[in-house]
Amino acid sequence: MAEGERIIPINIEEEMKSSYIDYSMSVIVSRALPDVRDGLKPVHRRVLYGMHELGVLSNRSYKKSARIVGEVLGKFHPHGDSSVYDTMVRMAQDWSLRYTLVDGQGNFGSVDGDSPAAMRYTEVRLKKIAEEMLIDIEKDTVDFQLNFDDSLKEPTVLPTRIPQLLVNGASGIAVGMATNMAPHNLTDTISATIKYIDNNDVEIDELIESIKAPDFPTGGTIYGYEGVRDAYHTGRGRVVLRAKANIEEVNGRECIIVNEIPYQVNKADMIKKTADLVNDKKLDGIADIRDESDRNGMRIVYVLKRDAVPNVVLNKLFKYTSLQSSFSINSIALVNGRPEMLNLKDLIKHFVDHRHEVVVRRTKYDLAQAEKRAHILEGLLIAIDNLDEVIKLIRASATVDEAKDGLMSEFGLSEVQAKAILELRLQKLTGLERDKIKEEYAELMEKIAYLKRILDEHDLRMSIIKEELLEIQEKYGDERRTNIEYAGGDVSIEDMIPDEEVVITISNAGYIKRTSLTEYKTQSRGGVGSKAASTRDADFIEYVFAATNHQYMLFFTEQGRCFWLRVFEIPEGTRASKGRAIQNLINIPQDDSVRAFINVLNLKDEEYINNHSIVMCTKKGVIKKTSLEQYSRPRVNGINAIGIREGDQLLEAKLTDGNSEIIMAVRSGKAIRFHESAVRNMGRTASGVRGMTLANDDDELVGMVCIQEGEGDILVVSGKGYGKRSLLEDYRVTNRGGKGVKTMSITDKTGNLIAIKGVTDEDDLMIINRSGIMIRMEVEQLRVMGRATQGVRLINLKGKDEIASVAKVPTSDEDEALEDVEGVENEGGVEGEGEAGTESAQD
Repeated sequence: MAEGERIIPINIEEEMKSSYIDYSMSVIVSRALPDVRDGLKPVHRRVLYGMHELGVLSNRSYKKSARIVGEVLGKFHPHGDSSVYDTMVRMAQDWSLRYTLVDGQGNFGSVDGDSPAAMRYTEVRLKKIAEEMLIDIEKDTVDFQLNFDDSLKEPTVLPTRIPQLLVNGASGIAVGMATNMAPHNLTDTISATIKYIDNNDVEIDELIESIKAPDFPTGGTIYGYEGVRDAYHTGRGRVVLRAKANIEEVNGRECIIVNEIPYQVNKADMIKKTADLVNDKKLDGIADIRDESDRNGMRIVYVLKRDAVPNVVLNKLFKYTSLQSSFSINSIALVNGRPEMLNLKDLIKHFVDHRHEVVVRRTKYDLAQAEKRAHILEGLLIAIDNLDEVIKLIRASATVDEAKDGLMSEFGLSEVQAKAILELRLQKLTGLERDKIKEEYAELMEKIAYLKRILDEHDLRMSIIKEELLEIQEKYGDERRTNIEYAGGDVSIEDMIPDEEVVITISNAGYIKRTSLTEYKTQSRGGVGSKAASTRDADFIEYVFAATNHQYMLFFTEQGRCFWLRVFEIPEGTRASKGRAIQNLINIPQDDSVRAFINVLNLKDEEYINNHSIVMCTKKGVIKKTSLEQYSRPRVNGINAIGIREGDQLLEAKLTDGNSEIIMAVRSGKAIRFHESAVRNMGRTASGVRGMTLANDDDELVGMVCIQEGEGDILVVSGKGYGKRSLLEDYRVTNRGGKGVKTMSITDKTGNLIAIKGVTDEDDLMIINRSGIMIRMEVEQLRVMGRATQGVRLINLKGKDEIASVAKVPTSDEDEALEDVEGVENEGGVEGEGEAGTESAQD
């Protein structure tokens, strides 16, 4: 050990604690957290002050960034040059700061994450709004401290007129804490600040009426308001941000156009990740993604596949990509050198307190300067009033000091006044100049009185702060860029889709589409009707439902599975479009096909699902009733709706409310009627019970009708073109499982029974022959006949031709269809048989 040295033993644990606390406090205070008064971290403050000192103002020419960086590094900021340049670059990026403080010329990066050019290539100067943060700094308005080598002084805070912390926000990670503050609109912020000045006891909710929500430089939409309210009340809150997107048609293809993206989202990365999701089949419905952004603005185009539902794709983009992101507000700032969590009112209060202190110090400075000048003017006025004596005394003095002493003793002047008289130019002695001095003195005395009044009256000081803020608001205030969607919340697939009324049409060949109900309301009464759906040859509209976008469609297949689609997931089409094959919309196996459709009102309404049931029947005469509640939890790959026995198939599925009469008919010409209460509710996977006993192995069920008293008649049709319409009352009520009663007298001439339908006078029948001929007829042309009769010939068949199928379709009268749709009460499922007609099929 060298001479004079000594070793002091210390506890390493205590030393580590002490050193780490010192380090962390240094990071917190001197690097990472902004000051609540001017909203700046030390590096930002040093850059702005350095530019101000260098004279790089908004009305001067640009200077090289390297020059500014060198100035700030050499005088104030003893860290790496990149920290200073990066700070300056960010203050010049209009997608990073809501109100940029630096006016940059050259490449300052892009919203795609491109790096800025090196500092030797770019040029900068202060923005006009940044000068408002430095105004009056020379008037002793803020404290100064020595720089890192004690050679110069730098401000500890700027005397800002801008509520910078609220307006531009801040973010930083310190040791053991972080801050993340959102930017706001200047107009809103100043309005809230003035509200606080007018009433210091104002509630936060009243301030929120003015400041509303953050306003991000990149625009977008704030989705949901709870996070904003939490942040304003507590200092912490999570704000969900969404891109602004529109659905447009470009070159005949539907596209999603994005013009604004969430704050701090890298556009290029977002597009790349979205493309990866599309390629990996995790995001479907998108055919192409193009970035058409240019100097005039942002434009990202998502070209959709022809069968995609735009709103569904958009919601998936929100769910799986950065088109929706969140901004976690954590309002921590330095208050008197200590980090504090601040609510909205705290932030405004500290800014107003700072402005108050600046005004007081500025007024004291101005008063001192005014009094100093007044003191000199008083001496000059004495000299002018005694001009001859003063000149004589000066001429008689041998030296300046002698003249100064003579003036002080002769006229009772101070040294400063005597010196000012001696420095007086001869031109000031003219009459006009003497009057000017008297005027200046009078004005100065008024100014001194006003400045003293400012220092004496608190209300006057606050009104000055208010006037200066209003001036800033008028100069730099602008419109909000970020919209607020108050009703938003956690993202779900239907969030952006209005629950409007639509018409669903399903064709005989299995093509489905939805059309806005407004399309059916555009034609005036007495028109000639308009073209309805264009279907493939030998196809026609068979089912029509009136529904709303958020309802569900249930699809039942012949193998007994149930699938769901939200109504908005059904592709939208015009009245003339064909629609899309159901097989392409749901995951049905190749060897299966859809046999029945039910539109249900609300699968989340407990009362509704518990009071409705689904009644199904199979070709072998099995019937099953299950509560709708069993089908209220949709699965992508469907569920088993009924256990189908070997050699059997599902034939029909109907939604009932517990009050329906069920009529089942078989090929051999018999029908059975019983109340639905005769069938007990069963579990989803059950196979059901016997609904009707078949006459023999070749016999099978041809259909089932669920109908209530007085709702219509029963129509039966045979294979060789005979049909008959009978009253419901003609069928006596029996128990289920019987052989039934005769519904049509079956002979070789009539052929076997092929269909049973519940009909009214408003319905039409579409009859399809095996030869492909389609014939449409109005039900009202068929008279009501007895149950056991043979019926009448509906159509003439040639040779061995037979009827292949019979469908009940909406009336062909366009106006009646319109009336029907408008009158639908949407009880779900009732329309499944086509009672609510909306489209005329083309024969």
